[in-house]
Amino acid sequence: MLVLIEANENCAEGGSWRFNALEPPRPVARVRLYDRSAQGEWFQVVGWTGRPERPTSPAVAQKIDDSGQGVAYLVTGGDQGLRLKPAGSAEPWSVDNPRQWGAPYLIVASPRDLADAEKGEEK
Repeated sequence: MLVLIEANENCAEGGSWRFNALEPPRPVARVRLYDRSAQGEWFQVVGWTGRPERPTSPAVAQKIDDSGQGVAYLVTGGDQGLRLKPAGSAEPWSVDNPRQWGAPYLIVASPRDLADAEKGEEK
């Protein structure tokens, strides 16, 4: 599978990346990241389209080959990447909000770090 993101206001650096998908994608609403905390923090995630009338789209995750760990989970979204904000935030999605950020994609190591809207946060 190919992930192609043109440079945009959500993701300043565009690019293209190729991954070997092992399973079909499934919807995902939250991801746990370990950038700022060894215990991890949950973040809401959506796909970003950049269309003013409907800027968000569903984010999806799928199992991929990972040369370093064997398998991992690729999270992708709209044609302008992903948008993230802290879990529980009621603020509207916006590229102008400094408490939110964009990414072309994410790779997480464990399915325990993914949650869909129905399941809530997995722990």
